[in-house]
Amino acid sequence: MSSTTRRVRRALTTAGVGAAVALIPLAAHAATIVPIEYDAVGTSTIAKTGSDVGLGPTTLSTDLDVETGNFTGSLPLPGTRTSFKAAGFLPVQADVAFVEVAPVTGFINLSGDIASVDATATYNVKLSNIKILGFPTFTGTKCQTTTPVTIPVGTEPGVGFDLTAGGRLVGEYTIGDFADCGANTGLINALVPGPGNTVEIDVSNGRFL
Repeated sequence: MSSTTRRVRRALTTAGVGAAVALIPLAAHAATIVPIEYDAVGTSTIAKTGSDVGLGPTTLSTDLDVETGNFTGSLPLPGTRTSFKAAGFLPVQADVAFVEVAPVTGFINLSGDIASVDATATYNVKLSNIKILGFPTFTGTKCQTTTPVTIPVGTEPGVGFDLTAGGRLVGEYTIGDFADCGANTGLINALVPGPGNTVEIDVSNGRFL
């Protein structure tokens, strides 16, 4: 049994599911996967507009490989609405949707005194129902980033993650150009794309399935 397996199984034992995991045959790799769900809620701040976008509340579903500490999962995000001022004075509102295009992938490291998590989520960012000065503008139904947005998140240095209690995940990502936004395409690409966008997600209430 690898040291990673022993560490993961000790954590699962603390969580009350270690007895079942201990019965898993090590040769049956598929059986070493433990499904865990978490509650998740957070915020993303768009650097160029200085606006906040709510993330969730939602459910983070993961399949943890107790042999390696690797996991895959899903973090669907409900649509939300944001507002900001273009050029510092022109009020703009828009519906925002993060549409998953790939599974969440990651690794939980239990080798140190404090457990840490690194993960990556991938979404297309869609915009709709854009209003400027309170007036609707034509955007259409296909306005989204031309390439998926990759969002890396992880635990902060010195801040741990618990398999049952969860923890706080933070990250920084880049938004690329948008397309198919009608007459708003140029405006959106002048206002939104760029680096330095931040994300904070609180993960809690782990449930072993």
